[in-house]
Amino acid sequence: MITLKAQALGQGARIELPDIIQELWQARYPDIVRLGHPVLRQAARPILRPDADTRRLVDRMKAAMRAERGIGLAAPQVGVDRRAIIYISPEEHSPVHVLLNPRIVSAKGEQTAVEGCLSLPYLYGEVTRAYEVIVKGLDMLGRPVKRRAADLEARVIQHEIDHLDGVLFIDRADPETLHWELPEAVEAPLEPALSAE
Repeated sequence: MITLKAQALGQGARIELPDIIQELWQARYPDIVRLGHPVLRQAARPILRPDADTRRLVDRMKAAMRAERGIGLAAPQVGVDRRAIIYISPEEHSPVHVLLNPRIVSAKGEQTAVEGCLSLPYLYGEVTRAYEVIVKGLDMLGRPVKRRAADLEARVIQHEIDHLDGVLFIDRADPETLHWELPEAVEAPLEPALSAE
């Protein structure tokens, strides 16, 4: 059963994993760290100048994201406390975008949708975020980049930048909407994701 106290949402959220979820997590891609790893709850450090280590990090991130069929990933999710994110723009069917030291400089509008996370597989909940953002950062050559994104792309960027600040989607989710979803191949009863105490 998962236990989330409404007053403890945010960085103090506490999740107890059902046995079946623990088993499923262990079978997932090993390079992605899961909830409980300390790097997921700390602020990542800036990348001063992209170098060979940065390229290796981004390659690792791309491999992990592809293996898990994700659309975005942040460096802390592979256990590295650096300010790097990657994502695919779903509307463009794009190659992988890489942003180093990204920061949102403008946000407007509002959208609410269900989110999940590769570091918390099978857990989903509704999160309200800005509908459109302008993000600045660096590319892999250290050149300044500025990008305007809306809808799902904006949501992914916000989700991944949150990871760089030690924030998980459960910190922003409506606790009433948090729920587990198992793969179709797995048949096991689950308790509701939220329990009252």
